[in-house]
Amino acid sequence: MRSLFLKIFLSYWVALALFLVLAILITLAIRPPRENSLVESQQAEFLSQAVQAYQSGGPEGARRYVRGLRDSHHLWAFLFNGQGQEVTGRKPPEWIERVKNGQAHTIDSFWGRLGPMQFLRPSMTADGQRYIMVIQLPPEQPRFGWHRMLWLVILIAIASSGLVCYLLARYMTAPVVRLRAATQRLAAGDLSARVGAPAARGGDEIAQLVRDFDAMAERLEKSVNAQARLLNDISHELRSPLARLNVALELARQRSGPQATSALDRIDLESNRLNELIGGLLTIARMEDGNEPVKKSPIHLTEMLDQIAQDADYEAQNRNCHVDRVIVEDCWVLGAPMLLHSAIENVVRNATRYTNEGTNVEIRLQAAPGPRGQEAVITVSDSGPGVPEDALDKLFRPFYRIDDARGRQTGGVGLGLAITERAVRLHGGTVKAVNRPAGGLMIEIRLPLSTVKPGQLEPSVPVLQTGRD
Repeated sequence: MRSLFLKIFLSYWVALALFLVLAILITLAIRPPRENSLVESQQAEFLSQAVQAYQSGGPEGARRYVRGLRDSHHLWAFLFNGQGQEVTGRKPPEWIERVKNGQAHTIDSFWGRLGPMQFLRPSMTADGQRYIMVIQLPPEQPRFGWHRMLWLVILIAIASSGLVCYLLARYMTAPVVRLRAATQRLAAGDLSARVGAPAARGGDEIAQLVRDFDAMAERLEKSVNAQARLLNDISHELRSPLARLNVALELARQRSGPQATSALDRIDLESNRLNELIGGLLTIARMEDGNEPVKKSPIHLTEMLDQIAQDADYEAQNRNCHVDRVIVEDCWVLGAPMLLHSAIENVVRNATRYTNEGTNVEIRLQAAPGPRGQEAVITVSDSGPGVPEDALDKLFRPFYRIDDARGRQTGGVGLGLAITERAVRLHGGTVKAVNRPAGGLMIEIRLPLSTVKPGQLEPSVPVLQTGRD
């Protein structure tokens, strides 16, 4: 059992029900019904009178006595002689024979008092002959039907204890369930997730844990929002001096001679890199802000991957590489076309940069079941050196680069995969990176398949906030 609620509920229920059942059984065994006690105190007298009736009147006299005992006391009695024969000539039932032979419990024992049929087994010796009487207290008689109430009492005890344990377990685990739901929302990027400690719980440990979680979530939301605002403000402020720098660069080209061309080209290159960096920062800042709506529409992934593959294949020709496209199944998703195009293109361009020279990059599209239904699965595989295992989860962090020298060589600043991760998550999907057994890196993007027909539009939805780096 993985559920804390079931563990608490069943353990408390079994313990309490077992306690109640044992208490009832022991009480009834120690204090048998008054009618049984009365018959038990008279069993020797019944046997003595039955033996006298048999000695004086033979089998017929014994038969008249046990018949009178049945009519007056509602008892079924059988009298046996020393040879084990029933003296009245009746054929006793099998359970009477078992009691006579000592193979069944009588009401002077614990288990005998709990059985559905109650028996007494007095014995005596008269004139050198040993007699045994088996007395059955009929369960169908209301006077001696207390064991019927026993099962009703046990049933009521189990049901009432189950209700009490259910309410107790629900009371104990309800905050934990809400805490888990809020944690999942927080992990999914909803920084406004809160649990809210109920006032009825007061200051117990669970309520304190809930309040601590809410305080942590609030502090985290403020910190991330402040970081996003700072990133956005800095990016906007950098755009103005960068624009003036480009104007000054063009003026310098016009006024300088050929000897300054190399330096000016370097300034232009670095300026373009800085412009690309600021653009990436602004893109991430808008995604992190969560206030800008994104209009979604049906996207034909096959056509989008065709275009991306053609562009990437053209760029990869200078390294003698090619981009192959494998479409296993035709898929449609719902999303922002330009944002999703940029996210997938970042992955493909990274693959063409780092795959070994003369090798191919493969883009594969297929449908597969996911935790929330059918998903479109896009995998981009290269034949490069791969990445260390401990760096796989860090690839999608902003500014993370495995090798600074390699990043400078390719011109990357570590924002492409970060933008991809946030864009995919905005579309309700997931992205992960794994090393291929044959060498190279494979990045898998999963997106929910669309149920909206082409041409139908879905209302704009807000960008989800995220708490990741």
